[in-house]
Amino acid sequence: MAVKIELQKLGLHFIVVELGEVDVMEEITPEQRANLRASLAISGLELMDDKKAIIIEKIKTAIIELVHYSDEINKVSFSSILSQKLNLDYTYLSNLFSQVQGTTIEQFIILHKIERIKELIMYDELNISEIAWKMNYSSVAHLSNQFKKMTGLTPSHFRLLKDKRRSPIEDI
Repeated sequence: MAVKIELQKLGLHFIVVELGEVDVMEEITPEQRANLRASLAISGLELMDDKKAIIIEKIKTAIIELVHYSDEINKVSFSSILSQKLNLDYTYLSNLFSQVQGTTIEQFIILHKIERIKELIMYDELNISEIAWKMNYSSVAHLSNQFKKMTGLTPSHFRLLKDKRRSPIEDI
């Protein structure tokens, strides 16, 4: 809503305003761009012009949607999904992500999967086997090994903790 309001204030007509993306009908002047950047900053939002930064944000958004907000079990690899979603070669996406972020897409996915697993453990609605299946792990052992490697705890031990700390998505 904030983006739509700011675009309207500047007299810009938009076709689409979605999470992280705006399609404007007219060419934006440098002055309009500067005004939009300033007004979005007041709302805590950022205008991104750099094509590489935009691709990185699209990769992150796609991963977050798949890991945290999708209830579908993906039998297709993340690399295939990202390539298809962004219409770019995965090797290019992977190299760009590593270059800009200093970590791999795979590591980014693992960090988010671990946070999602923590969340599912805290809800206490699913057992570890069900969580492994839901998160598309090949086995409970694979989930447990990865979880322990990343957190220092087994999923079972994490479940027993009273102070179950999770990291906010934006801090991962």
